[in-house]
Amino acid sequence: MTLLTDAAAFARPRYAEAHRHYHTAAHVQAVVHVLKVRGALTPALELAAWGHDLIYDPRANDNEQRSAEEFDTWLAAQGAPDDLRRTVRALILATRHTAPPSGRDEALFVDADLSILGANSEEFGIYDRAIREEYAHVPDDVYRPGRAQVLRHFLNRKRLYTTPEFSELEALAQKNLQRALARLEGN
Repeated sequence: MTLLTDAAAFARPRYAEAHRHYHTAAHVQAVVHVLKVRGALTPALELAAWGHDLIYDPRANDNEQRSAEEFDTWLAAQGAPDDLRRTVRALILATRHTAPPSGRDEALFVDADLSILGANSEEFGIYDRAIREEYAHVPDDVYRPGRAQVLRHFLNRKRLYTTPEFSELEALAQKNLQRALARLEGN
């Protein structure tokens, strides 16, 4: 087995946890797929895809940090080189979406992670409903403004996608986000 195959086998049980509705293995496979069809998939990006949502607790705000740490521990136990481990860790942490990506690989990975925002309206709707299911524990009067804040954060960016490989998703993502925001705000 290769490191990539082993990583998928290691991560799949986590992505199958009952509380996950969007952050599943299907999301990981979608991230890998959009990178692959754009000719941008590398082993480090594929490893980061399997590690980036390894831990997903909708009640926590440090999922990416914890995912990066746990996946790095696993990579170290597999004998992965230090430079690969550093790269994968940085890629995973980039999906916090709190700062602009540092370098091309991070930009590609962040764009791939956010590619669902630029999906057709049906796929975006499925994603949006799945996110709500993951936050079923949050009452509507708290969820709606919180989710609106997240969507507004993405809408307020100068550009959502920073790489040429994903730029064609920009217009549709803007429309999807605007429609979702209008629904949340009752407009």
